[in-house]
Amino acid sequence: MKIAVAGGTGRVGAHVVETAREHGHEVVVLTRGNGVDLVSGVGLAPALDGVDTVIDVASVTTLRTEDAVAFFSAVTRNLRDAEASAAVGHHVALSIVGIDGATEGYYVGKQAQERLVEASAVPWTILRATQFHEFAPQMFANAKLGPLHLAPKMRTQPIAAREVADRLVELAEFGPSGRVTDLAGPKEESLSDMVKAYARATGYRGWIPAIPLPGETGRRQRDGSALPGPGAQLGHETFAEWLAGQA
Repeated sequence: MKIAVAGGTGRVGAHVVETAREHGHEVVVLTRGNGVDLVSGVGLAPALDGVDTVIDVASVTTLRTEDAVAFFSAVTRNLRDAEASAAVGHHVALSIVGIDGATEGYYVGKQAQERLVEASAVPWTILRATQFHEFAPQMFANAKLGPLHLAPKMRTQPIAAREVADRLVELAEFGPSGRVTDLAGPKEESLSDMVKAYARATGYRGWIPAIPLPGETGRRQRDGSALPGPGAQLGHETFAEWLAGQA
């Protein structure tokens, strides 16, 4: 099978590319470095020549609702139109557990993405996953107040990005399935504890206060909205095991 991976150099995308190649598939990486701009659509049509399935794991770093909606809408429309022209038979999209009911921030962009995928003429599959173990180092690096690192309070059930990638490739091989069972990690964790554990593992010994983020986003992080439902498929690697592997 020839698989194109949108965002194939990112946190999940690099694993998707690796897994797909391990399974014997031909892989096309859809990134600017390979001449494809997903937001403008430049270079996308020729890159999809002969492609059977597109796996979209493209992402953007933003907390602004408008920016998230603009990014995911543009990327999904461009992929949808180019896929239809190239007779691509399957579009696989990665989304996020707990986006229903959100009215601000990144999750609204993912809602827009899902709607466009569902309305597409290209047969599709949507997988929602929880936050990745890699979310902890991301927060340690970015959640700062001057020199002070902060640990946002959040209930989460994180999963290894590699396990998400493995499932996406499995879904690509299976064929269009619509909205499939959500994917989550094996156990609930505290994001603030995860951030602190990561910091200690890297040798950081400074104070890291746990803080509740303001607004709707912070409330949803704390009230369990980001946790999977009882029917979710669970991964195997815990955050502690993942962290030990990073060392």
